[in-house]
Amino acid sequence: KNQLILDVSALSKVDVDQFAGIEIGEFASRIAETAMWMMDHIMNSRLSLAFGKSYVRIPLKKSPMIQHGDALNLSWESVLPAKKCTHILGNPPFIGHAWRDKDQQAGMHRVWGRDGQVNRLDYVTCWFKLATDYAQQNRTIKIAFVSTNSICQGEQASILWPQLFRSGARIFFAHRTFEWLSEARGKAAVHVIIVGLDFDREGHRQIYDYDNVKGDPHMSVVPQINSYLISCPQIFIAARSRTPAGMPKLFQGSKPADGARLKGPNGKFITTSNLILEEEDRAAALAREPGIAKWLRPYVGGQELISGAWRWCLWLKDASPAELKSSPEIQERLARVKNGRLKSPTDSVREFAATPWVFTQDRQPSSRYLAVPEVSSETREYIPICVLDENVIGSNKLLILPKPELWIMAVLTSAMHMGWMRTIAGRLESRYSYSPNVYNSFPWPVVNDSEKAKLDASAKAIIAAREACAPATLEDMYDAGGMPVELRKAHKANDRLVDRLYRKERFCTERERVEHLFNLFQTRVAPLVAASTKQQRRSRKQS
Repeated sequence: KNQLILDVSALSKVDVDQFAGIEIGEFASRIAETAMWMMDHIMNSRLSLAFGKSYVRIPLKKSPMIQHGDALNLSWESVLPAKKCTHILGNPPFIGHAWRDKDQQAGMHRVWGRDGQVNRLDYVTCWFKLATDYAQQNRTIKIAFVSTNSICQGEQASILWPQLFRSGARIFFAHRTFEWLSEARGKAAVHVIIVGLDFDREGHRQIYDYDNVKGDPHMSVVPQINSYLISCPQIFIAARSRTPAGMPKLFQGSKPADGARLKGPNGKFITTSNLILEEEDRAAALAREPGIAKWLRPYVGGQELISGAWRWCLWLKDASPAELKSSPEIQERLARVKNGRLKSPTDSVREFAATPWVFTQDRQPSSRYLAVPEVSSETREYIPICVLDENVIGSNKLLILPKPELWIMAVLTSAMHMGWMRTIAGRLESRYSYSPNVYNSFPWPVVNDSEKAKLDASAKAIIAAREACAPATLEDMYDAGGMPVELRKAHKANDRLVDRLYRKERFCTERERVEHLFNLFQTRVAPLVAASTKQQRRSRKQS
């Protein structure tokens, strides 16, 4: 019988010369070429095993086109004409605006210009901009980049994505936040996303979710994906300074501006605090002058609240001139405060040099208050939110809600609000950076007195569970892998209670909660915005 002879080489449709790239490091660009040949050999070996026929490409006759240069400076068209390109893939560098060097900052300006808030964007966004510009010459190109998740959160989402969407690009798949473990020695895991863009307005989209940012993803087919990587209309949550109707105002704590620059023993200048004292400084100051104890108050920011390592401050706003003059310790410190403020480049701070005994920003409430840490670790399931007494001075690194109602604490510390926060809040490095905008933009549930009473009891249960863990710090209690059982139970019960305020059906994932909140936000806010815009147009027309 005649047997068909299988030519395995005919099945291999992809070769290394179909790939082009740009690499800023010369040695790394050569490594990239070698890696392409190695991967080609691995895939050829798999092909051989699958069909029982040996297939190798030896000698090597083709080569990938890896160009050594700066991707933000080179013309991508000169590397590969857009008409010949089908896919753009990459893992560009993630560098926040505060960490870029001069060359990187110049690259940002070349790509984004200098207008507006684009300087707040991460360095990685340059590749998204260049890729969508390049694809205007061939709108069949598909784009996918690994990126820091910050470009789909907080202020960056409302700055970046409107510009990309104006190019006609749409997100056709997205891997939501997951942990990426580098194989390099000493490299820590980072939280990343993968975003795929195309220019096809039709068809379904795909979202990949991860359980606790680890493990295998779960894929769901959705009709649309917005800039926050959820299946909702394209809504941009811009900064909102207006407090929600009927709710108390959330604001930053007090700021001392009490530093003075002194030359250290090595000749370098150091900044010292004078109204703020560490525990050791407090003990030493009291040993020198016990009488100042009446003016010392606990001074707490987000870091101190979570770690339990509280500081102290001299709270002198109610001290008489005679009392201030009678204390050598206080006089010495106030002289340094005055000197430091006089050298400040800020006009308002220099004005406060005349009154060095008061904080430049005094926002301390006269009652108990709810304290929200401004910065909290991204590994925590919940931001630790507490009630503090009025004698505890909240710093400008703490957000304050005066005269707190415990039902508000229950909602703020719920999974529903935490999901909103993780989506809307900005980031300090990778940590959550809570702001009044998160609170102001949050679609609050409509609650009656009976529901408020249940929420009050739930907040008290959380507080009681914390007290039962004393003397453990909030940092220990809210450790991602070691949350005490009773505290976790209290939080989970609170989550279920708050969830039911929004709908009877159970929420299975955080994404479901956030999508529900976005739809609620659109229902409540979009008509108001449209009405406001219509009124403005009518006013201009009449004028």
